Amino acid sequence: MLAGLARDDEDFDLDDRSEALKPLRPAAARAYLADPHVLHWIEEEDGLVLGHLYCTVIRLRAGAPLELLLYEIGVRKAHRRRGVGRRLMKTMFAWMRKRGVLEVWVLADNPIAVKFYRACRLRKAREVPSYMTRVS
Repeated sequence: MLAGLARDDEDFDLDDRSEALKPLRPAAARAYLADPHVLHWIEEEDGLVLGHLYCTVIRLRAGAPLELLLYEIGVRKAHRRRGVGRRLMKTMFAWMRKRGVLEVWVLADNPIAVKFYRACRLRKAREVPSYMTRVS
């Protein structure tokens, strides 16, 4: 499944934003799938993955013990606007309720994503963080 998602990455993203990705090596894929902090749901039909949602559990040092970072959600172009993304979000919300996880957050980087997340009842944070990165 992971190799197929990597290969078909551009079909799950907005036009001209992505291309096929290099799949994880087998040991890294096994570690990803075995990690209890990695949550990755898919919706499929007749063996074809229509959409997927990947988030990670973050353990906190104070207050609520856990929260989620929604890292990625994607729906194949041919299957958009059919409820796939909303069903994946509902699955994530149900997982959160069952485990008492109160908060999920996501960095939405385009107007289409913002509109989708608002429709799923996520709200813009009061303070907008600066996205920073470093590649070593």
